Amino acid sequence: MDQIQQLLKKHKLRSTPFRQSVLGIFTEASPVALSKNDVEQSLNERTKVDRVTLYRTLKSFEDAGLIHVAMDNSEQQKYGLCSDACDTHHHQCAHAHFHCTNCNETICLEEVTIPQVKIPKNYQLQDTQLVLSGVCQNCN
Repeated sequence: MDQIQQLLKKHKLRSTPFRQSVLGIFTEASPVALSKNDVEQSLNERTKVDRVTLYRTLKSFEDAGLIHVAMDNSEQQKYGLCSDACDTHHHQCAHAHFHCTNCNETICLEEVTIPQVKIPKNYQLQDTQLVLSGVCQNCN
């Protein structure tokens, strides 16, 4: 639990039991990305969950650089735990996400970085995503 409290403190977030539980779920699941429903189900095993509080918690974690949106071309938005380099002002999660077409898990591939892309003049790049799909090592 010390690691969880340190992460919250580092990202200037108040340490509440609910935030600790949510962040604990992400640290246990890492490098697998989780949907809001995944987190909610995991929390429901322990306690009753207020969906609004969960939504706000995920939003504050994303804004603080604790989690990032893990694109996988599925219908559910998923979140992955950020690296230590992320903070409130900059997400440094320039890695690929692998979406397993068999089990539907999305895994952050920290070692697979997104290459630099040269864009045309007068375009302003705001985000880059690299999604790989196939069968993960557990399903293979």
